[in-house]
Formats: sequence, structure tokens, C-alpha cells
Amino acid sequence: MSKEEIYTRLQSVFRDVFDNDTLTIHADTTAADIDDWDSLSHVGLIVAIEQAFGVRFTSREILSWTRVGEMADALCQKCS
Repeated sequence: MSKEEIYTRLQSVFRDVFDNDTLTIHADTTAADIDDWDSLSHVGLIVAIEQAFGVRFTSREILSWTRVGEMADALCQKCS
């Protein structure tokens, strides 16, 4: 799966989780950039990403991410 495909699918997940059809994510997007992205919604986001991509992340992976680009990099490794 290409990085572009990953971002397209990720954007769809973000839009569903945050109930915002105009939300646009980029590699440098952080929780501070998205209204309502708090610790509780983060858990829901991770679960939704895992389901959408058919992968599982470790706690260590999840805790290491500070921006969307790092999520996408992890997905690239798992989906290759």
C-alpha cells in the first residue's frame, strides 16, 4: 500500500471519528490541531485505525507518536 493510499484511508478514519467531513490531515498534524482530539478520542481513533487497516499496534508504538506522519509510517511498515 502506498503512502498516498494510507493517507487517504487515514483521512477517512479521522473524519469518521471526529465527525467532520471537511477535516484534512497532513504528516505534521497533531492532536493540538484538531478540536476534540483528547485522550479519550485518541483511544477511539487508534481502534478505528486498527480496524480500518486490519493491524494491531503495541502500546510502545502508540505512545511514540506525536504527529499523524508517525502513524502513517507505522502503517506503511505494517501494511507492506
